[in-house]
Amino acid sequence: MLKKIAYKIVYILLVIWGVASLVFVLFSILPGDPSRMIMGQRENEEMRLAIQQKYGFDQPIHKQYLYYLNDLSPISLHSNNTNDFTNTNNHMYNIFASFSISKSILLFKAPYLRSSFVRKDISVASIISDTLPNTFILAFAAIFIALFFGLFLGVYSATQQHKFVDQLLSVISVLGMTLPSFFSAIIIAWLFGFLWEKHTGLSMTGSLFEVDDYGRGEYIVWKNLILPAITLGIRPLAVVIQLTRNSILDTLNEDFIRTAKAKGLSSFRILFIHALPNALNPVVTSASGWLASMLAGAVFIEFIFGWNGLGKEIVYALNYMDLPVVMGAVLTLSICFVAITILTDLIYYLLDPKLRV
Repeated sequence: MLKKIAYKIVYILLVIWGVASLVFVLFSILPGDPSRMIMGQRENEEMRLAIQQKYGFDQPIHKQYLYYLNDLSPISLHSNNTNDFTNTNNHMYNIFASFSISKSILLFKAPYLRSSFVRKDISVASIISDTLPNTFILAFAAIFIALFFGLFLGVYSATQQHKFVDQLLSVISVLGMTLPSFFSAIIIAWLFGFLWEKHTGLSMTGSLFEVDDYGRGEYIVWKNLILPAITLGIRPLAVVIQLTRNSILDTLNEDFIRTAKAKGLSSFRILFIHALPNALNPVVTSASGWLASMLAGAVFIEFIFGWNGLGKEIVYALNYMDLPVVMGAVLTLSICFVAITILTDLIYYLLDPKLRV
């Protein structure tokens, strides 16, 4: 057991290091001078050199890479040299503890994702912390819709095998899997948020939190979650329907199901007590994969519906070449993907008795 835990920890660290390295390389080869992006219209050579020194853009690429990893690492080593652009005197870090070692400082700190190029003096961590919860809420709402209706429709389709309802659900599932998310988002927003707005009471755009024009402050608008969650949940819903149907049909042909029928158990008990729990493994795999991909795939959905999540923030940052925000967002989503994968392994352990043995 300890060996398996150690393997998982090493796996997590290697994945995070690989993603961080890949992100750094990809954004380092982009054309353009980051210092000019930060200055905007202020063409000042002295200021440009100062910004390059502050952010380390004047350093060789391998040193920039080491500085980047040093910022991300919760345990980092820094020079006492005041010219070091990552010096703790800049108060950039959330430090838990520090120790002096010869001419260096060893820090235990929160990972530092640096600051936005566009929004001055605003850290990337604060931008992500403000937007990531909204993306999580949207993703969880979408996967809840997919699982709730997908399991029900999948079981019902299995009980109606080769009948009209089963064939109709199969056609709908294929359409749901092939329909591009950005196209379905535009259609759903136009139909339910504009054309039928008087009947649905829903808006084409809107986020979870809105500010009242009459001074009552910020308040939650849950109805704005409906359309983006349904749109984001269409494709996983189609997958869950087909997976549940096929898995149920395979499980119903197992020997233990025939034994249960021979004992005279009711069809309801056989289906929901014996067959369904044993058919959930592929559904759990699919749900975990879709939940992880939704965090990244919600970019178009959030942008079209005006949902203030991390996906919309990535689009904004790409438009203005705000590289630290994009790099921090991609790294954060990757860590979420790894965490969800590990959580899936734990769910497997709880659902499958053979793994516990």
